[in-house]
Amino acid sequence: MEHNDEAAGPGAAVVRVSGELDIDRAPALRTELNDAIASAPDSADVAVDLSAMSFCDSSGLNALLGARLHAEEAGHLLRLVAPSAQMVRLLEMTGAIHVFTIDPAPPA
Repeated sequence: MEHNDEAAGPGAAVVRVSGELDIDRAPALRTELNDAIASAPDSADVAVDLSAMSFCDSSGLNALLGARLHAEEAGHLLRLVAPSAQMVRLLEMTGAIHVFTIDPAPPA
């Protein structure tokens, strides 16, 4: 995972996720997202670039859901960017698709 405060434009933070997001990697994502939320400027979006993620299980989804609530409490919007078909299906099956803002293309 990689955290980059400049990649999504001024004032936005981006966390890039690659590979599999499963029970082994979910704690590291939680930490990375919490750091991104804490360091994001007031009212800035926090984008989670999923374009290089190959798989996500329920523990990964729980990390994203927890981060969404944390971001909201801190005055930020957590956006999921370029989710795979598998991720979209997971979001649809769980009903979580309705709680996230989803962008189709990764940030520059």
